[in-house]
Amino acid sequence: MHGVGGTTPEEMLRDPRTERITGDTTAAVYRRTEDADAEDRPGEYRDEPVPEAYCWSNLTSGNGARALWLILLPFMVANLAHWTRPASDGRRRMVRLHGVLVRLVALSLTVLLVGAVCEVALDLIAWQCGGSQECAGGRDWLAFMAAGPDGSGGWWSRPGRRLALAAVIPAAATGLLWWLSHRTWSAYESQQPLDTTVTEDDPKANGRPALSLPGFWYGKRHVARLRAAHTAAGFLTIGAMLAAASTRYDRKPGGSTALDAFGWALEGLLLACGAWVLYVVCRRGRKDTRADNDDESLSVTALPGVALGITVLAAVHGAWSRPGWVSSQTLPGDETFGVVAVFQGALVVALGVVGVALYRDRPVERTALGGFAPAAVAMLACALGGVLSGGVAQRVGDWLDGPATPGSPDAPIAGPPTLLTWQASIIPLLLVFVLVLMGWFAFKLWRRAKALRENVNSMYPESLPDESRSRRIGGAIARAALTDEAPWLVATVAVVTLVLGGGAVLGTVLTDQVPGQAADGAGAVLNGAADTVQALGSWMVGFGFLLFLTWGRRAYRDPSARRTIGILWDVGTFWPRSAHPFAPPCYAERAVPDLAWRMAMWTDKEPTRRLVISGHSQGSVLAASAVWQLDPETRRQIALLTYGSPLERLYARWFPAYFGPAQLEALDKDVHCWSNLWRLTDPIGGPVRLQPVDGHRVDHGPLRDPVDYGRTKERPLPAPILAHGDYQADPAFDEERDGLLARLRIPREGLTGVPQQPALAGQAVAGQGGTDRAVAGQAEGAAPGRSSG
Repeated sequence: MHGVGGTTPEEMLRDPRTERITGDTTAAVYRRTEDADAEDRPGEYRDEPVPEAYCWSNLTSGNGARALWLILLPFMVANLAHWTRPASDGRRRMVRLHGVLVRLVALSLTVLLVGAVCEVALDLIAWQCGGSQECAGGRDWLAFMAAGPDGSGGWWSRPGRRLALAAVIPAAATGLLWWLSHRTWSAYESQQPLDTTVTEDDPKANGRPALSLPGFWYGKRHVARLRAAHTAAGFLTIGAMLAAASTRYDRKPGGSTALDAFGWALEGLLLACGAWVLYVVCRRGRKDTRADNDDESLSVTALPGVALGITVLAAVHGAWSRPGWVSSQTLPGDETFGVVAVFQGALVVALGVVGVALYRDRPVERTALGGFAPAAVAMLACALGGVLSGGVAQRVGDWLDGPATPGSPDAPIAGPPTLLTWQASIIPLLLVFVLVLMGWFAFKLWRRAKALRENVNSMYPESLPDESRSRRIGGAIARAALTDEAPWLVATVAVVTLVLGGGAVLGTVLTDQVPGQAADGAGAVLNGAADTVQALGSWMVGFGFLLFLTWGRRAYRDPSARRTIGILWDVGTFWPRSAHPFAPPCYAERAVPDLAWRMAMWTDKEPTRRLVISGHSQGSVLAASAVWQLDPETRRQIALLTYGSPLERLYARWFPAYFGPAQLEALDKDVHCWSNLWRLTDPIGGPVRLQPVDGHRVDHGPLRDPVDYGRTKERPLPAPILAHGDYQADPAFDEERDGLLARLRIPREGLTGVPQQPALAGQAVAGQGGTDRAVAGQAEGAAPGRSSG
């Protein structure tokens, strides 16, 4: 199993001739051509393992167009907040409350981003620019809807008709999100899992109640419910903005009584359908005890269509003829952004309270942020949603008003809502804080690297010290250790964002002016500073949005960028879509069933068969997840080899309810044997920190990196610092792999007396006797010989 960067089967098997054994072009199992028919020649493989490679990189990479998935990053981060829940012992109500809060955060993000598209299409273009002859008259594509100062113009110049036409854009965006969610489910997440019988109340599930359950990697009904609710919420957001404009005019003196009555009925329908959406989102969460393959009820599947019908009624109501209606200033209903911001802040605080309560009930060692992780991750999701929504609105506003500043007396349009300008203005302050924080980490890195130089020399007592060599090795170890500081960096940024966001809402409520105007009369220095942060924020929020897409495209085209950015992306898309149905698809819902079915079917053909599954980096997480899906008897036929694995360092700390110490201990007891290789220079992988079982310990390391300090007779050229890659180049890798193959011949209860032999660094287990036939989930870059495992 390869890691995040991905590789070809030829590189993994070290043979230019490979054949696909099972699978398709998206994910498949490969063998060397000479081993393709190994089962038909059992005599030749009686004591030889058959290497196989499972390639899954096409599940997470592709052409540059997939960089547009980064627009869905706030949805992915919100979905991630669901899985960072602290471990719990039977507090089902608190666990359900946690899930409801996260799903409400996810729903608010859908409303926020659809509202941002409405802000651009309905407010800035149709309402403000279309109502200004100066703005629309100079643009051919808008001239048909340009209205004069007295409301004169063509048929489309009426405000309600302009809004009805512009509503097609956010409606199409909502429909696109629905289509992408439905399509990616069919393409990536519709693989049926193994049919096992373990339930949440079964004693066999103790310590591993989730990942071992048959429905964990298949939640069709749950995703369908959320998809229907979020699609309906998007349409209702559009309908609410359309209705807000028309009903406000109808209730003015001289308005039409019939239209006013219809407006009241329309608002009632919007509220009723909104309550329906909230009920669907809050009523039911995931259910993992079985594959959730049932069809949803008609009341849920009809929800998007009902919401779309109400939106069409709102568009027809607004497009009705209203002589004398002209558009000015901003579109009524812009207060939505303030309401969403306050709602999100309250949800984040509530998540923090619930998370701490769960953590205190069952504290798990090394849990990230002590229960505050869900709140911090949810806050980052809301901040990303604010950057995307504000960035689009600010850029379009600056483009439409030409050289003028939006909201200024000489500008043709009023510009985006005041809150979005305030939120953009806090970005420079947040960036300054982050730069100061990064400077502090850089200082700590320098001090730590300097202190490690002497330790590096002690790691290679047989070599003559070299100051520059020790400095590079010490720097690599110090940089790798920064990963363990990530929780506090995330928490600090989340808290500062929450405080500054609250200040932006408060500034909007108290002044109802943009920062530059609010600071008028407060002194030249303060006024200049307010104008500066407002201008910088407006520019930076738009630039950040473009940079976002640029990085995403590069991550899919440049392998080096893929490895750098990929780990964060692949951690996020590893988890099923439990909170947000519009998040990028979960590749593990295809990869884990693939691996589980392959292992179960292969070992079922002959009960005496044994199997070693090895995984690098994210591949080790997929391997562990697939092993959990097998029945206990099959697990006893499997040995597990992980290297550069983030199982404890990232997953156990951030997702303690699913990869905590209890779950990892259960995995170690279930499989026949397990070895984990790690380095101090690895910024991603690390030890799994399990106690020895039957005299065998899982962790083997830290491996020396580089293998040799200087030039040796065996390696006359300087050895590179490998960090997270090329574990198979270390002699300890071959020793551990061959040891696992040998240990598979020994019954689990007989492993206590297996002798322990030292590896180059740490310990490796050398089993006794020959090996069974085994199919190895081959590590990327493993040796080509049949004895390689």
